[in-house]
Amino acid sequence: MKRPAAHRAAVVMFAIALTCTTLPAHALPTFTQVRADWRSSDIVITDRNGETVARIRDDFRVRRGDWVTLQETSPALRTAIVLSEDKRFYAHSGVDWQGVAAAAWANLFNTRTRGASTLTMQLAGLLDEGLRRPGAAGQGRSVTQKLGQAAGAASLERSWSKDQILEAYLNLVPFRGELVGLSAMSQVLFGKFPEGLDARESALAVALVRAPNAKAAQVSRRACGILREMRLPRECEGLEGFAQLALLRSGTVAQRGTAASPQPRQLAPHLGRMLASQARAQPRTDPAQPYLRSTLDADLQRVATASLQRHLRELAGRHVGDGAVVVIDNASGDVLAYVGSSGELSGASEVDHAQALRQAGSTLKPFLYEQALEERRLTAASLLDDRPVNLPVGGGLYVPQNYDHRYAGWVSTRAALAASLNVPAVRTLVMVTPHHFHKRLVSLGLPLTEAGDYYGYSLALGSADVSLLALTNAYRALANRGRYAPVRMRAGMAAVPTTAVMSPAASYVIGDILSDRHARARTFGLDSPLTTRFWTAVKTGTSKDMRDNWCIGWSQRYTVGVWVGNASGASMHDVSGVSGAAPVWHDVMEALHRSLPSMAPAAPAGVERVALAFEDDLEPAREEVFLVGTTQTRVGVGMSSERSGVPAIANPANGTVFALDPDMPPSAQRVWFHAEGVTGQTARSVTWRMDGKLLGRGGEVAWLPWPGRHQVELLDAAGKVVDRIGIEVRGASVRAPAAQTGRGAR
Repeated sequence: MKRPAAHRAAVVMFAIALTCTTLPAHALPTFTQVRADWRSSDIVITDRNGETVARIRDDFRVRRGDWVTLQETSPALRTAIVLSEDKRFYAHSGVDWQGVAAAAWANLFNTRTRGASTLTMQLAGLLDEGLRRPGAAGQGRSVTQKLGQAAGAASLERSWSKDQILEAYLNLVPFRGELVGLSAMSQVLFGKFPEGLDARESALAVALVRAPNAKAAQVSRRACGILREMRLPRECEGLEGFAQLALLRSGTVAQRGTAASPQPRQLAPHLGRMLASQARAQPRTDPAQPYLRSTLDADLQRVATASLQRHLRELAGRHVGDGAVVVIDNASGDVLAYVGSSGELSGASEVDHAQALRQAGSTLKPFLYEQALEERRLTAASLLDDRPVNLPVGGGLYVPQNYDHRYAGWVSTRAALAASLNVPAVRTLVMVTPHHFHKRLVSLGLPLTEAGDYYGYSLALGSADVSLLALTNAYRALANRGRYAPVRMRAGMAAVPTTAVMSPAASYVIGDILSDRHARARTFGLDSPLTTRFWTAVKTGTSKDMRDNWCIGWSQRYTVGVWVGNASGASMHDVSGVSGAAPVWHDVMEALHRSLPSMAPAAPAGVERVALAFEDDLEPAREEVFLVGTTQTRVGVGMSSERSGVPAIANPANGTVFALDPDMPPSAQRVWFHAEGVTGQTARSVTWRMDGKLLGRGGEVAWLPWPGRHQVELLDAAGKVVDRIGIEVRGASVRAPAAQTGRGAR
């Protein structure tokens, strides 16, 4: 016989009461466990001191923010949720018997009313998936599930406080779509933290609890009812339009897949994405742990970002809108600041310009001169010819020019590097060779993808593409006396041992030159952003057509690199290193050393400082630093400043490999040998030998090459070997003539 509705309701009430009083405590976790197990859907990147600098979405199943305490929750929202979902929340012990009775009575007369589930019962269902899973064909929860929720609620009320129950509920309840918990809901729908929600926003949020996917009109009607219960009926005006905007925002954010954060711009988004990507690729001890502590300093990151944006705004009208800044601790290799773009000023703010490959310009010159010093081809006092030069290359002639299209004549290595003259740098690369210079740059971590011969002599002027991060770290090797190691971006990672790449003595000389404001005055003047009130060594660079502008330098403790340009690669308008990147570099250096001194490094072993004079007043007399064994006290044109009056082979460099072209007539292929330290009067006194046989006399000799390895020697007037190199010729065979004769000095 079919029982009447009143009888069924009474049975349900009796079953719930019996369940709550007789069954053992339901196996639900403690509040401490729930909070400890909570995981945001974002990987949170913090600085070295724990401050959040980036949030990167990692879990795309649901969107959860950080756990929100009850004290961080708006009072208006706490009021709205209790009025809407459980008016007697603070009076009952898990089950609202008045609510159960009302629901049973309404069921008797088929009257629609709020269900009898309390906030505590709903929380029990959120903590146990089996208690909230809907029945077959989308039906509501079964009587067994309701009984389980009641038992779970009774258990929670015995071991949890009311505030803990409400706090956990607000963090676990789904609101709309993928949004779970108060933090994600408030930040996505309203763009603010939960503590800032007003009454209207709180009512809309609570209205979504019962109907998460309802349309704006339905949500606004329910929210208006809540506002009336809160005795705020005026807030209902325009509520539907407000609801439409909020729900539209949730759909837009879901499509973008961005982090649940109210801030439109994160402090270090590019480094955050990099670390998050690395974390996904590498197994972690705790895969659920979403916090990654970086090496960044949040305060320094703000300084670098603000300086970059301020100076780019000052360059408005010069067609430059993007930039990047990297700061590295010299000793540890920790990246302390990593600004990947200019943010809102950028045409492509998502692009990481600290990692993007750009033409290096003159920033590679310090490594070239260091290598020449290390190989003892030059000293800081060596005279280099800064006049037009034509160099034969595979495609014709390479004709380097200085930045200002003017030439200084004979200049010292110190002046050539400090003033960033192009022609002397190319002449130096002729001595070092592109092949050997390329090997040195790769050993410093620069990502050169082509061989040295691909770049040719233009490598001296920075034709290769490098990244700001790699280039700044290469300069850090100069600061560390020639020792290189990769950077660190994750705090707590073991330091990577350094590798000796450059000579400590030669690296010191390069730092001494780049810290000399008088030496760079020829190009930059005495008062420029490159000058600091403490010791620093710095170099600028500008790539072809003013597409890229660099300023890289170091102090006693830090190395700072800055790039400015355009994300599209378009040319800037009249923006040089001293007007583009240098002001930002100066700002960051000043901030780093506001209260920290920076002293000039002590000279390492193998370096000596002596008084130096120049003939014909080519440059003012000064104290100069030399590698021991290359010291001079007087330098002039016609004197061999490289080897204290001893002739030397200037070109080709030791180890050069020549390739014969089988499609060219043998008579059209020649190798020229050049001597330095000889003049027109003494040219005939030097002799060249090839594999022990006479090759020719004079400062310049031509040779018809043939395959194999060969030893070339230069002899002085007394017949003593003063220099020796080894070369190799590869390719098609060429018949050697009966006698090899060279061309005399020009």
